[in-house]
Amino acid sequence: MSSIVLASGSTTRQRLLRAAGVVFSVDVAHVDEASVIESLIAEMAPPRDVADLLAELKAAKVSARHPQAFVIGADQVLSAGQELFQKPGTVAGAREQLRRLRGRTHVLSSAVCVAREGSVVWRVVQEARLEMRDFSDAFLESYLADAGEDILGSVGAYHVEGSGIQLFSKIDGDTFTILGLPLVPLLDFLRTHGMLKA
Repeated sequence: MSSIVLASGSTTRQRLLRAAGVVFSVDVAHVDEASVIESLIAEMAPPRDVADLLAELKAAKVSARHPQAFVIGADQVLSAGQELFQKPGTVAGAREQLRRLRGRTHVLSSAVCVAREGSVVWRVVQEARLEMRDFSDAFLESYLADAGEDILGSVGAYHVEGSGIQLFSKIDGDTFTILGLPLVPLLDFLRTHGMLKA
């Protein structure tokens, strides 16, 4: 029987799959995301295409090492207007990023691909729109102190499943898409291909 491999080191994606009852192993794809994103931005690629290509690269790369497995690759891109945001890396970067997003609506584009024998056999991209409220500087400092460095691994510098939910005035989209893994269509694909009980 085929196995399932997740080509991602994301603890959130791993947690979501485990909670859904999916049995899988992890083999992290090492892709130079910054170079890929820079190239796609130069080509004026839409954010959803950036997320989709990154997910595809991860799935295909790991699939070459596990040709008989169903390899899941996923990625997420945050866009506000014409600007793409990446993981802030530092608390100072998170502060600056949240100030730039404050009072604006941004879009999270989450892509997931499944590859087998080195080629993508299935893919989907879903999007969520999030409106950040015009919070005070005092709130921002309090939020950063409470959230700590955990948020630095998030493209938006927030976790909606935690205190980050207080940053928003409106959210339109699937929770799993916001967390970076369009889970319902992925589970449907795996079920259809006999990897989960029907």
